[in-house]
Amino acid sequence: MSTIIIVQARTDSKRFPGKVLKKINGKTVINLIFERLKKSKNTEKIIFSIPDNRKEKVLYRHLNKIGANIYVGNENDVLDRYYKTAKKYSARNILRVTGDCPLVDPYLVDKMINFFKKNNYDYVSNTITPTYPDGLDLEIFSFKALKNAWSKAKRQDQREHVTRFFLEDKKIKKFNISNKINFSNIRWTLDEPIDYEVLKKIYNHFKPQIYFTWKDALYYCLKNKKILINKHLMRNASNKPSANNLWNIALNNIAGGNSMISKHPDTFLPNRWPTYFKKTKGCKIWDLDGKKYFDLSLMGCGTNILGYSNQDVDKSVIKTVKNGNLSTLNCPEEVLLAEKLISINKWADKVLFTRAGGEANAIAIRLSRAYTGKDKVAVCGYHGWHDWFLSASKKNEAIIRKKYLPFYSTVGVPKSLKNSIINFDYNDFESLERLIHKDKNIGCIIMEVIKNISPKNNFLQKVRKLADNYNKVLIFDECTTGFRETFGGIHTKFNVFPDLAIYGKALGNGYPIACVVGKKDIMRMKEKTFISSTFWTDRIGPSAALKTLEIMEKVKSWNTITQTGKKIILKWKMLSKKYNLPIYINGIPSLCNFTFKSNKNIEYKTFITQEMLEKNFLANNIIYSSISHTDKILEKYFENLDKIFSIIKDSENGDDINRYIKGPLSGTSFRKIN
Repeated sequence: MSTIIIVQARTDSKRFPGKVLKKINGKTVINLIFERLKKSKNTEKIIFSIPDNRKEKVLYRHLNKIGANIYVGNENDVLDRYYKTAKKYSARNILRVTGDCPLVDPYLVDKMINFFKKNNYDYVSNTITPTYPDGLDLEIFSFKALKNAWSKAKRQDQREHVTRFFLEDKKIKKFNISNKINFSNIRWTLDEPIDYEVLKKIYNHFKPQIYFTWKDALYYCLKNKKILINKHLMRNASNKPSANNLWNIALNNIAGGNSMISKHPDTFLPNRWPTYFKKTKGCKIWDLDGKKYFDLSLMGCGTNILGYSNQDVDKSVIKTVKNGNLSTLNCPEEVLLAEKLISINKWADKVLFTRAGGEANAIAIRLSRAYTGKDKVAVCGYHGWHDWFLSASKKNEAIIRKKYLPFYSTVGVPKSLKNSIINFDYNDFESLERLIHKDKNIGCIIMEVIKNISPKNNFLQKVRKLADNYNKVLIFDECTTGFRETFGGIHTKFNVFPDLAIYGKALGNGYPIACVVGKKDIMRMKEKTFISSTFWTDRIGPSAALKTLEIMEKVKSWNTITQTGKKIILKWKMLSKKYNLPIYINGIPSLCNFTFKSNKNIEYKTFITQEMLEKNFLANNIIYSSISHTDKILEKYFENLDKIFSIIKDSENGDDINRYIKGPLSGTSFRKIN
């Protein structure tokens, strides 16, 4: 037999029990699906695959009554049920339909089958990147691909969801059939009672016809939009948190899904990370469904030392908004903020403001090049996405990507800029010294003051002296480390001072503000080159920063978050010792992280993220501390982590951790952990 349709159906739905047996114009939903599919010209049989469950006896009797072919199989291992159904009917190709698609269109069925037979794909779907209305979902795959998935899929979620293995396996050749116009926001699926009301209205309009094309139904809905009373529900909202479904829409409309790699959900937990938030407070985040989580991970990528939605900072910003944020004139707050920053950085004379750290880095490099007249830059660390930073040689690019930044790329950077930055390793003074001595066209050294490891053998002092001896501008990028162990730059701990310093992230406690502070001879080069931007003059950023600095100084937040980080590190070490699971611990206390000394580190990280998420914690292996991380919250975090470490320990002793992981593994981190 060539091609069969397998309809997956059940009555035991938690959201809408018995939905497939609900009637529309005298016929059950499952009967409507059956009648419509019988119009297909390219299939040999239609089989209803249902669970082997006593609750499904009513469905079995009804299907038998309407003359349908039935296969009863494993309730939880749906992949096994599909495989055995296809095997019984000697199918070469299988088209999958679910029982929540009452408007399934045989025209689309035949179109997909024809395409599949003419092309060399293992799996074809119209749902990988949805463009058809929700409820016209179709998938077709070969028996060979199904058998491969049936034999190789190990995880529980891969057995429960028939085609998940296809989507994850890179060896399987996949194709998405798209409509020219994206109508994926229209909902014709049947998951909620409100969906049932919409479908009844559509069928009533075409009464007594059972078959009408999806385009006819679409035309009717677009002319009568008031009938779409379920439009507030996200696509597949009943199967995943609505935040994840909004991510599917984002992938269609935003390049890469979002604007920051570090917040890409696949980095944390593909298909399951909440992705979008409704509100925040302290270290708590509520997703779009109103579910509350404790953020024991990035805390806004290091922006919120004072916690989310700090009442005093927000009040200051709200006052600013009421009085006006941007005008033809300049805001006085930037002058006050400049004075404050110079008082904190007594070695500096002047300030320039931006709204993001990458911009501030670009300004620092421009000023340095203007001051020295030299183009090349010695680099250590991460300094943003701008062309100057992505201008390594081909050899240096490979080194940076391997050691520090997996996403580093020179693609799109003008070829004339290539070779203008040269990477050196942290704590390797000799290599930097050789570099500076060899290449006379290096004008500045830019580096993060401290990375995951501390400076050794007076590394920072030696770099400062080297810069002085060769008349190089020394830039400290403190976007991440600023205000975390000191009131200002962490460089003050080592009594080493740069020519330019860059601050961002925590400066505005979540509101966009960054700056370059520096010595007047270099900063005055701003008047000789061109550095300017409209939104660098907004009032919100400086207002937020002034209030943030005021609160930081009052509560000595850097002491609090450092002590919190030390507690976290101590307890990580205790768990490591308790379960004999060796780990590396890196970073300053308030930006600490750990990795397992195991070739299963990614699996363990994924498992931690998965299990913590189920306990309402956003957590993996890195914690950016804030003053809102109380001992009570940490106690609950470690109570759960203890149980997770116990399971990981069993895995180290032979129990396969993959059988506990319910989805794809966590993706590559934005920055490598030393």
